[in-house]
Amino acid sequence: MPAFNQVNVIVKDMKATVDFYRRLGLEIGSDGTEVHVEVKFPNGMTVEFDTVGSVHVWDSGWNGAMGSGVVIGLAFESRDAIDAVYRDVTAAGGKGRQPPFDAFWGGRYAVVEDPDGNGVGLMSPIDAERKYWPPKPPPKA
Repeated sequence: MPAFNQVNVIVKDMKATVDFYRRLGLEIGSDGTEVHVEVKFPNGMTVEFDTVGSVHVWDSGWNGAMGSGVVIGLAFESRDAIDAVYRDVTAAGGKGRQPPFDAFWGGRYAVVEDPDGNGVGLMSPIDAERKYWPPKPPPKA
């Protein structure tokens, strides 16, 4: 069974988002000017906020809908597992939104949609030797 480890929230206004979540008690090391902000919790969970303009760097199939801008992140034990799970889900009729690719942060990554259209990110462990910058948008889904 995969481990639930992260939620991505797509936001229109990062400063307003950072201010709001700080007000709720989250410790955020950002002034709200970045396109990507991560909040790590003591239990290992992470919430990541990404601006509308930066989403296509890691999810080429994002359709621009707001209000459903949450991507549930599932961590898998290997890079090969990402390809296998993506193949299995799409072969069974599920919608693939971002085919597996070697992401700039060093993980193998893909996005599928649940039956309600919510994104579910599938991510391998991060391999520091596979990181690269600047990111290039992955192939269109």
